[in-house]
Amino acid sequence: MSSRLETLRAQIRELQNAFQQEVDERRAQFRYRVEKRRVVFEAEMRKAHREAREGWLSFLSRARPMVILTAPLIYGLIIPFALLDLFVSVYHAVCFRVYGIPRVRRADYIAIDRQHLAYLNGLQKLNCIYCGYCNGLIAYVREVASRTEQYWCPIKHARRLTATHARYDGFVDYGDATGFRARMLSIRDDLADEAVTETTPPATAPPSDGPQR
Repeated sequence: MSSRLETLRAQIRELQNAFQQEVDERRAQFRYRVEKRRVVFEAEMRKAHREAREGWLSFLSRARPMVILTAPLIYGLIIPFALLDLFVSVYHAVCFRVYGIPRVRRADYIAIDRQHLAYLNGLQKLNCIYCGYCNGLIAYVREVASRTEQYWCPIKHARRLTATHARYDGFVDYGDATGFRARMLSIRDDLADEAVTETTPPATAPPSDGPQR
């Protein structure tokens, strides 16, 4: 069973590598490169981006009234998101040191860079900053939570879930009392091993800095 799981994990890694290769090919298509985590567009492409930008008044004129009226509900979520960020970051900074769990590199998950794209107007850039932060924060919190789960309760659930984090497949099967007692410490040790082997950001993580205009 374990060899089968290892085979599946290897296939997932191959797919991730193929995905990153496709991203690299797209960079050539849209004529930009990444230098020291900063995206640089060719001059002609930057010019084309500026010419393609739509003014924010024109942008708003195409929005339905109910979309505009519900905007405060969207932007108001920044308060609980910021509080979530604060509390999880404090927990992460204190408890991970106590437990000996390797720290999560926040910059690998939160990327705020799309606001530098010249074909976006001011409102679109604000939306991109907001979405980049909130979605990146959720990914960061999920990684903190998954490492916590691996340390304290690495047991699969009885029912099938729609989506699970990347560590879930390595957990002990539901109902396997013998396996849980035998593997609990080794699963924790796997976290410590990651601190040694984890030298690069995740393959799908975007650069943390924005592209030049």
